[in-house]
Amino acid sequence: MNLFSKIFSRMITPNQLIGLPLRGAFVAECLVPFRGSPMGRLGVILILSAFNPSLAQPKTDKSLTELLQKSPELFGEVMRNPAKYDVQILYTQINRDEQNRPSFKSYRYRLDKNRYFYPASTVKFPAVLLALEKLNALKISPETTMLTDSVASGQTSVRRDESAQNGLPSVAQYVRKILLVSDNDAYNRLYEFIGQCDFNQKLYAKGYRNLRIVHRLSLPLSAAQNQQTNPVRLGESSSMRAFAGQTCASTPQSLTTIKRGMGYMTTARNGKDSLVRRPFDFTTKNYFALEDQQQMLRAVLFPDAVAPKQRFDLSSDDYRFVYRYMSMFPRESRYPNYDTTHYDAYCKLLLAGDRKWTFPKSVRIFNKVGDAYGYMIDNAYVVDFDRGIEFMLSAVIYCNQDGVFNDDKYDYDTVGFPFLGNLGRIIYDYETKRKRPNKPDLSRFLIEY
Repeated sequence: MNLFSKIFSRMITPNQLIGLPLRGAFVAECLVPFRGSPMGRLGVILILSAFNPSLAQPKTDKSLTELLQKSPELFGEVMRNPAKYDVQILYTQINRDEQNRPSFKSYRYRLDKNRYFYPASTVKFPAVLLALEKLNALKISPETTMLTDSVASGQTSVRRDESAQNGLPSVAQYVRKILLVSDNDAYNRLYEFIGQCDFNQKLYAKGYRNLRIVHRLSLPLSAAQNQQTNPVRLGESSSMRAFAGQTCASTPQSLTTIKRGMGYMTTARNGKDSLVRRPFDFTTKNYFALEDQQQMLRAVLFPDAVAPKQRFDLSSDDYRFVYRYMSMFPRESRYPNYDTTHYDAYCKLLLAGDRKWTFPKSVRIFNKVGDAYGYMIDNAYVVDFDRGIEFMLSAVIYCNQDGVFNDDKYDYDTVGFPFLGNLGRIIYDYETKRKRPNKPDLSRFLIEY
């Protein structure tokens, strides 16, 4: 008997639902007003329906659909089978008033905050923001040396970072590596510095509730190991400040079991890979809805245009630092330094994900990408300073034709890169023709690299 049947049959009351591991982790908070209410069960049903994918419908705007349909040679296959490719798009136009204040108009294609996709490296963006916010509260510079200790199984320590100019690890250097090339270890170190509970609770408190971030990346750790994070020390050797690691007592979970595909590869103790012929379970993995991703990006780029509680407590220097490395190309970085395999579009999938060309000098993309398990995501703010163009574009597409996970046979090259590159170019071309009431002053985002 499913959860809804139990509610109707009175096997579960609203009071008993409080504290259940529901998606978004704050559903329990929403249910509190219904305790003892004559409308209790109805209220529960209405609230739970917002978190149940089977009861929610994706949101699509006709104008965006028509724009994509004008290029069937680019999007025909995906638009004929959008469910197969799990496509979601959120395109936001930006207009300025005479005082240069921005207003936003969004257009959606199959946008659905309850439709699960694996967020991959996009979870690194809130890690950057929360780590800088934490340092700001502690009145510690991001460039301060941060040494990571290990006290439990699965944990590792960090004493050196050869990519840094001084050879020492710091939050600032981890942020650079995350925003430039999406470094996994750098994210893991910030995840450990923030702590799993604080990571989620602080984002929920800001209103970003369609998410859960509960594990490190590319490490075979259990849920219990991911709940426990490392102690760190900050400062110079003569005056180190120690911060104990955290153990999160309750990890946010999904309301429903989330399974995808028809099988997955696993490695036995003898080192041989074998195919398990059953769907892959994403129930306990990270989640980060596309609309929350774009809203968070807006809060960082346009903090005055969002509600105060959605903002991050960053200094003006923090903002400039984030803008710089979000929009920088790997070739422009000295510390860390990257070779030519890290081309301009290495982490810029929209506009040029399928093309290894050098970006025009006037174009900058402030973004965070992700790709894993066949999902490809980009969450971006695109600027062309010469043409006075700015827009936000976020998209996800599923590229796994055979439905098998962990086999490293994903359709990134044939499906993902072309789709995101074409999508970015189509929207950019549309923006070049779109009339604006006022020419934007984009000098806030002009940065010396």
